Amino acid sequence: MERSCIAVVEDDREIRALVVDLLNREGFEAVGCRTTAEFDQLKDRRRIDLAVLDVMLPGEDGLSLCRRLRATGDLPILMVTAKADDIDRIVGLEIGADDYLPKPFNPRELIARVRAILRRTRGQHRISPPLGNERYGFDGWTLDVGARGVTAPDGSGVELTAGEFDLLHCFVKHPQRVLNRDQLLDWTRGRSAVPFDRAIDVQLSRLRRKLALAPGGDMVIKTVRGGGYQFTAVVAQA
Repeated sequence: MERSCIAVVEDDREIRALVVDLLNREGFEAVGCRTTAEFDQLKDRRRIDLAVLDVMLPGEDGLSLCRRLRATGDLPILMVTAKADDIDRIVGLEIGADDYLPKPFNPRELIARVRAILRRTRGQHRISPPLGNERYGFDGWTLDVGARGVTAPDGSGVELTAGEFDLLHCFVKHPQRVLNRDQLLDWTRGRSAVPFDRAIDVQLSRLRRKLALAPGGDMVIKTVRGGGYQFTAVVAQA
């Protein structure tokens, strides 16, 4: 059976060597990269099944690489950083990371998270990247899936993060239904709900604020006590 290839992007030589050795001993094929440029060269040469990205890197940092990878594909990503602050974790998840692990970490936890990500993402169909040229309309708004763009009723474009766009896409595909956090996470990033409830709440709060820029937009996503969230607008697919 072909082993999963994991790229470890870490500028600290000792940590990089330890993680690569650990993953190889667990049956994976791990390759170390000191910079994002080395990672790009590796990715051009062969298939990668998972990227373990350190946030603090020389030159382009891990968050920037994560954003770039998510904009062009669906490679599973585990962010690793010395920063344990919730804001850093949420930013990483918002721009498309599948999981987030602060340093110092237990080696067994790293392996468990790697295996969990690979299980969740193997053969899984996500909303991003989008398929086809689907377009949806609701209350004067337009969501263009192919272009990953959102237009307000006045014709102006609305800038959404990857996480916000995926949430809105999920809502317009399931209007008038009460969606709980587990469903939102499964249909957007494929992550289990428990560790990331706050990230979903932050994304929803920001999405609501952007929709509220248009009259009535603040009422489009309704909170259902004890149940989750409901997209109340009537949706038409173009």
